[in-house]
Amino acid sequence: MSKTYDLIVIGSGPGGYVAAIRAAQLGLSTAVVEKDPKFGGTCLHRGCIPTKALLHTASTLDEIRHASRIGIEVGDPTVDMRQAHAYKDKVVAKNAKGVEFLFKKNKIDGIHGFGCVVGPNRVEVQRGGVAETFETKNILIATGSVPREIPIAPSDGEAIINSDHALQQQRIPKSLVVLGAGAVGTEFASIFKSFGTEEVTIVEMLPRLLPIEDEDVSLELEKVFRKRGIKAMVETKLESVERVDGGVRLQLQRAGEPETLDAEQLLVAVGRAPVTEKIGLQQIGVKTDRGYVEVDEMMRTSVPNVYAIGDVVNTPWLAHVASAEGILAAEHMAGYGGARPVDYGRVPSCTYCDPEVASVGLTEAQAKEKGYDVQVGKFPFSALGKSGILQRPEGFVKVVREKKYDELLGVHIIGAHATDLIGEACVALSVETTTEELIRTMHAHPTLSEAVMEAAHAAVGHAIHF
Repeated sequence: MSKTYDLIVIGSGPGGYVAAIRAAQLGLSTAVVEKDPKFGGTCLHRGCIPTKALLHTASTLDEIRHASRIGIEVGDPTVDMRQAHAYKDKVVAKNAKGVEFLFKKNKIDGIHGFGCVVGPNRVEVQRGGVAETFETKNILIATGSVPREIPIAPSDGEAIINSDHALQQQRIPKSLVVLGAGAVGTEFASIFKSFGTEEVTIVEMLPRLLPIEDEDVSLELEKVFRKRGIKAMVETKLESVERVDGGVRLQLQRAGEPETLDAEQLLVAVGRAPVTEKIGLQQIGVKTDRGYVEVDEMMRTSVPNVYAIGDVVNTPWLAHVASAEGILAAEHMAGYGGARPVDYGRVPSCTYCDPEVASVGLTEAQAKEKGYDVQVGKFPFSALGKSGILQRPEGFVKVVREKKYDELLGVHIIGAHATDLIGEACVALSVETTTEELIRTMHAHPTLSEAVMEAAHAAVGHAIHF
C-alpha cells in the first residue's frame, strides 16, 4: 500500500515547492508530484531563470560593446549561442539541484509522474504506463501555465515561435516581430536586439508598451527602445499570418488602416494559459472559470481540503505571487495562527528588459480613479552620480503620494537595476510609510537607491538634485 500523506502537491514550481517546504516545517508529511524529469517547474526550466540568464548575457554583451566609453578597448564582440545556452542550462541545473536538496532537508517525498486528482483525498500518479494511487488529507494544485496559443498564429517552432521555443533557439533571426508588449514580449525583444537581430518590432493591440505599468514608464520605455532600434507598433491588431519564403507575412490593422509586415520570425507573447485540464478537477467538483480554479482568500477551492495557487488561479502570473500563495495555503491547512490573505495591492511587478522596469502599488491614474488627491514626484537617473559612473543615465523613479495624510501610494522605476531597487518600495508600502519618512531615511551615496529618496523629495515639491 502506498504511503499516506498530510499533503500532496501537484506541481513543483515556485508555488508548489515553496508550499511543500512550509508545510513540512509545520509538521505535515508532504509529497510533491512533478511530471517533468527535474523539479522546479516552468519558472526554473522554461521561464524566469533561463530568461534572465539570457538577459544577463545580452546585458554583458552590450556593456562590452560600449566599454571604450570607460577606457577599455576591445574588439567587436559577438554572441556564441551554443555557449550562451550552455551557461543558461548550467544556471538552471544548479537551481534544480537546490530544490532537490531542499526536499531532502525537509523530508519531502518527490514523486515523478503525471499527477491527477481522483478523489478529494486521493492522487493518482502515472509513471511509465503504470498508475499508483496515494492517499492524502490535503491536495494542493500548483500545475502552473503554458504559453497561450492563438488560432491565427499557431506556433511551429520555426517561423512562428513561443517563449518556450525562444529559450532553446540557436539561431539569431535577421528580423523578428514580437506579438505582445507585456513582460515576456519586451524581454525577448530586448534579448534578440542585443544578440544581433537587425529589425525587432513589437506589435501591441493596446495603446502602449507594458500596459499595466504607469503611463510615464511605458512612454519612457518606448523612447529608450526606439533609441536601441526596437520599433513599437501600438494600437495595432494582428489580422492574419501567412508563411512565406524566408519567414512570415503579417496582415495588421493600425489606426484603422491595413498594413503588411514581413519578418523572418514571429514570436507570440500574448500571455499564458492555466494547466487545469486532464488533472481531475471537474470529476471531483472543483469549480473553474475560463480554465482558472476558483479559490477563496485562503486559496481553498470549492472542494474541502483541496487548494490551488499560482498560475492556475486568476491572480498575477508571477513566481513570487505563487510562492506567497503557497505559504498561505500550507499555513492555513496546518492550522497556523499567523496565516493571512495575500495583499495583491502590494505585489511588485518586474520586467527585466533593458532598461529594467519595476513597480509596486498604485499608478498615478489608478490613484486618481480611486479618488485620492494625488501628487507625484519624478527623479531622473541622469541626475545621479552613480548613474554617470555606470554610464546608465536613462530612466527615472516616480513616487505617487496622497496629499492629505502623505500616504505613499505607489513607486514606479525604469532604469538600471530597477528590479532590485523596488524592494525598498515594497517594504515602504508594506509598513505604510509616509513620503516624509522615505525622505528622512538616509540613503547611501553614491548609489542608485538615492533616486528613490530624491523622487520622494520631488513629490512634496523640493527635489534636491533636480
